[in-house]
Amino acid sequence: MNYLKLLIAAILVPVLFAGCKKVLDAADTEIIGTYTVKVKATSTTPGITDTEGLKVTFENFAEGTKVEDTLGADVTAVGGLIPGLYSINVSGRVLDANGDVYYLNGAKINYPITQNGAVIEIDVSGLKVSPLIFSEIYYSGTATNYFRNQFYEVYNNSIDTIYLDGLYFANLTPATATLTLPVWPATDGNNYAYAERIWKVPGTGRQYPLAPGESFVMSQLAVNHKLPQYNPASPIDCSTSEFEFNMNNPTFPDNPAIDMSHVFYNGSASKGTLPQYLTSVFGGAYVIFRVPQGEAYDPVNNAELKTRNLGSTSTSLFAKIPIRYILDAVECGQNQNMIAAKRVPAVLDAGMTYVGATYNSLGVARKVGAENVDGTPIYTDTNNSTEDFERGLVPVFRRHGSKMPSWNPTK
Repeated sequence: MNYLKLLIAAILVPVLFAGCKKVLDAADTEIIGTYTVKVKATSTTPGITDTEGLKVTFENFAEGTKVEDTLGADVTAVGGLIPGLYSINVSGRVLDANGDVYYLNGAKINYPITQNGAVIEIDVSGLKVSPLIFSEIYYSGTATNYFRNQFYEVYNNSIDTIYLDGLYFANLTPATATLTLPVWPATDGNNYAYAERIWKVPGTGRQYPLAPGESFVMSQLAVNHKLPQYNPASPIDCSTSEFEFNMNNPTFPDNPAIDMSHVFYNGSASKGTLPQYLTSVFGGAYVIFRVPQGEAYDPVNNAELKTRNLGSTSTSLFAKIPIRYILDAVECGQNQNMIAAKRVPAVLDAGMTYVGATYNSLGVARKVGAENVDGTPIYTDTNNSTEDFERGLVPVFRRHGSKMPSWNPTK
């Protein structure tokens, strides 16, 4: 009897293995052990050719794995990768010939790794490291369905005083991250980000200085949201904001905060009929930018600076923002899996941050990398919101000891 069982087993085992091999062949994928791939990064930024020393990260969200390495002078072998779909990011700081610091980024989203020894070529491009960065963003709102306490804090991360007059703020389209991405004119190339609405800091040119270590806040409604007439469950008092997005709603007061100047919405300078400036409680994409001296930017009257989504029948118009104007960008989504629905070019933000739910009174805040001699923070800025931001925090103004500017209207 025992001999008969062994004989049957000896016959069946090769058959089973042959069946398995056939399935694997049909998938055309080797899944034995881990793979090594070769990464070659090429800079598309004028004046920068060297990509040695940049960090490359392979992240498989489905399996919860991450592999990091540093690029060499030419092609770099990266091992330990299991087959699957990866978000691949190349990033780091480099100097151009003039000694200016640039942060280079390049990415491939949902990239299949199915072959050992494959060569992966990634173009990287970058911008000068920005002195102004988003330090805290609160967009999710408070239960039940209270959204008027949204705010955006911007910090001077440099060693120089910066004048905010004429600084632009915009939220990009789509308002909420979606896998159905817009189709933009092919002639635009990768040169623009596309805004739903744009605002601007007013001023005469040197009216609103921001010293190193100082931050300013732009609030949807600059009031104490903890008061009974608003929402006592709100985690934040926005009454000390520097700026407010005033939509001229007679139901809500005009507050001491300085009104932001409205620039663009649906092809017009008009604010429209909405009773508030609301960005998505699921998470939007936000940019601050400045127009270089000597250049004009008028997306309302210049037809070359606005477009519709060619993948839709909608006639809504969106403003084109040249990527070279943008100082900082942060993309927020519903959760980590929405990185496949990116609205922001990887050169601006290679990642995405999130709080995981709506109306949960939680926000995102940039991580501290070091401290200035006066104790104010030096924030991490790698142009990757996945890495640069802490998530799911109770929002506060001027976290980590950043300072209020002297011209704050409530002082």
